[in-house]
Amino acid sequence: MRNTARWAATLGLTATAVCGPLAGASLASPATAPASLYAPSALVLTVGHGESAAIAAPVRAVTLTCAPTASGTHPAAEAACAELRVTGGDFDALRADPGVFCTREYAPVVVTVDGVWQGRHVSYERTFANECVKNAGSDSVFTF
Repeated sequence: MRNTARWAATLGLTATAVCGPLAGASLASPATAPASLYAPSALVLTVGHGESAAIAAPVRAVTLTCAPTASGTHPAAEAACAELRVTGGDFDALRADPGVFCTREYAPVVVTVDGVWQGRHVSYERTFANECVKNAGSDSVFTF
């Protein structure tokens, strides 16, 4: 009888320890609901001199948050977010004004993008021949 009582007490305490926090969380869930209905879009963009991000030290870095409103340290956050929305967050689909002409100088510049775009993880790297080609790679996203 003594073992049964000890076992019942242990089971009751275990159930309280395991289920207690769950009950509290379910009661608290309206208070911990997301602040907005927008999927997160927060990116860190870096630029460095070199042929790949593995060997290039970042020279500049900016943050870009696009949901629910454009913000961050990017100098043209609103335009960059609008440009990314048009491409659905596809950095390879970014296009700039075709009237931009750059020299054929080879001074590689690598751009990296890491973060979240509309709720999905983004990790992007692209090497441009030089700074002018990088700036011409988009209207505003890569111009920082």
